[in-house]
Amino acid sequence: MDKVIKPINKINAVITVPGDKSISHRAVMFGSIAKGDTEITGFLTGDDCMSTISCFKKLGIDIEVNGDKVVVHGKGLHGLTAPDELLDVGNSGTTIRLISGLLAGQKFNCKLNGDASIQKRPMNRVIKPLSAMGAKIKSTNDGYAPLEITGTPLKAIEYKMPVASAQVKSSVLLASLYADGETVVIEDMPSRDHTEIMLNYFGADIKNENGRITSTPVEELYAKPVTVPADISSAAFFIAAGLLTPNSEITVTNVGINKTRTGILDAFLEMGADIKITNERLAGGEPVGDLVVKTSDLKAITLGGDIIPRMIDEIPVFVVAALAANGTTVVKDAQELKVKESNRIATMIEELGKMGAKITETDDGMIIEGGQKLHGGTTYSHLDHRVAMSVAVAALNAEGATTITDADCVGISFPNFYELLESLR
Repeated sequence: MDKVIKPINKINAVITVPGDKSISHRAVMFGSIAKGDTEITGFLTGDDCMSTISCFKKLGIDIEVNGDKVVVHGKGLHGLTAPDELLDVGNSGTTIRLISGLLAGQKFNCKLNGDASIQKRPMNRVIKPLSAMGAKIKSTNDGYAPLEITGTPLKAIEYKMPVASAQVKSSVLLASLYADGETVVIEDMPSRDHTEIMLNYFGADIKNENGRITSTPVEELYAKPVTVPADISSAAFFIAAGLLTPNSEITVTNVGINKTRTGILDAFLEMGADIKITNERLAGGEPVGDLVVKTSDLKAITLGGDIIPRMIDEIPVFVVAALAANGTTVVKDAQELKVKESNRIATMIEELGKMGAKITETDDGMIIEGGQKLHGGTTYSHLDHRVAMSVAVAALNAEGATTITDADCVGISFPNFYELLESLR
């Protein structure tokens, strides 16, 4: 599907974006291995999260989906059963990496695969620590999917994370539930901690002392209701639109503001953005608030270090904002962008370049010349949802209309993105 985005004059809106993708995945996975019925509200029905549901149904779990309300009829830590077909994760890196840790300690074997994009995403980063725990997991594609897992008893390990990755950490923590003692994961840079929060909420025993995360196996996990907050990664597109569009104010309600995810807010605030958090509260252990955003004159910054893992998924739309800032913005320490659904350094430079942007690639990021006025053009999504949505935000303040080809990939994380964008008019 092609999508044409036309410029907008001003925005004045109160909106809600879909549920958090990371938390939606985990609610289904952890609900499946908890005893009892986990009732999820605010579930993200994007393609990735539906892939997780599909996999757990094949593992013998009964799951009811009614819009954004989902009920997972969990069977406890040892209740999964052998699938009689391949587990297809679709486009979801979260699904394949987390489920690998969960399946490694089962008493059955299975095969995992996904689409062409998944088959280019590195899996050795989970194969290595899981193998150290005694897992029998192998790639039949030189370190990429497909994966074959032979269930086996696991041993506890101490693992120092070589790169900040919530997916790798979560994979090891899920495997630790089936290990023979205390497993320790050591993080130099904190990554998102939704796994630790939700597993503890379900009755796990996970403690974090200054980046030393200790998981002690428990007899059982127990179902609890989960309310999924709106996804800050999805909200980021509308935050940027509010900052960049003249005479605008936009409020995004019920957004998850977990400190491991708010790097994008910190970056925008450092640039001089007018963003206020109101109505702060807790939902299932996760902090939530409403974000009030007003048009702002942004200044260039240098982005790197600890903030990168806290906003890795939001960097594409950050780049769009940086193009409008006063000065030259530098993004560094962001090599991880190269192994997302696309190489997001290369794809953002290529597609925004078609709209007149001047961005230089570096080994670990990019240099963005600010104060640029973009023009419409014909762009390509690279089948990457965050590239497509970032280009759409850029198009709102470009001269003339912009076409995005293969634009429907946004369904991976934000099925109603274009409808919500059009509603701002």
